[in-house]
Amino acid sequence: MRHFVYYSAKARTTGNFGDDLMKAGRMDIACQIVIMAFFISNKLRDNVKLHLVFNGPPDPTKHLELFPGKKLYPDDEKEERDISKKDVAGLIKKLLYKYKQGEKREVMPGYYIEKKNFIDVVNELGKDSTVFLLDKKGEDIRTAEIPENPVFILGDHEGIPKDEMKRLKKVNIKKVSVGDVMYFASQAMTIVQNELDRRGIE
Repeated sequence: MRHFVYYSAKARTTGNFGDDLMKAGRMDIACQIVIMAFFISNKLRDNVKLHLVFNGPPDPTKHLELFPGKKLYPDDEKEERDISKKDVAGLIKKLLYKYKQGEKREVMPGYYIEKKNFIDVVNELGKDSTVFLLDKKGEDIRTAEIPENPVFILGDHEGIPKDEMKRLKKVNIKKVSVGDVMYFASQAMTIVQNELDRRGIE
C-alpha cells in the first residue's frame, strides 16, 4: 500500500467553504491531489491511501484519510462519474461536516476524519513504513532505494512550513527529488506514482 500525505497550512477545516476553492485555503490544490492520487485511465487505483492534513481556520488540525478502493464516491448510485474538482470538493466538504470531536470517524466506507496534527500522522505511518519527503535537494527518486509500502509527504504551493520542518527533522525520513524543475504538488505525485508503477512497488 502506498501512502501519500498532503499538508496544507491554510486549507479550511470545516465544510462551510463556498464554490471558490482558491479562497478556501487553496482547496483547489487538495482536490487536484485527490484526483491524481486515485484516477488512472478507466479505473481507480486501489493501492493508494491518501492523507490530507488541513491546518487552516477555523478548527485546525484535521486529518482526512481516503481509501476508496473501487469507487471514489461510495454513496453515489452512479457506477461512473466525471472527474471534477467540484465533485471532489463536495466529498471533502462532507467529510469535514461529519467531524465529531474526540473520535476518528468513518464517514463512509474507507473515508475517515479526525483531529490529528501533521507530525502525529507522519509518526504513526512511519512505524511500519519508510517515509520520504519530496524535496528538491533530496536524492533523485530514480536512484533512491524504495521499499514496499512507502509513505511520501507533499506540501501545497507554499511547501511545508518551517516549524513543521523542524519537527520533521526529529522523524526518521528520507528526502527524494523528482528533478530540478518545480512541479505542482499533483504533478510531483504523478511522477512518484509512475516511478513506483515502473518498479512494481505497491
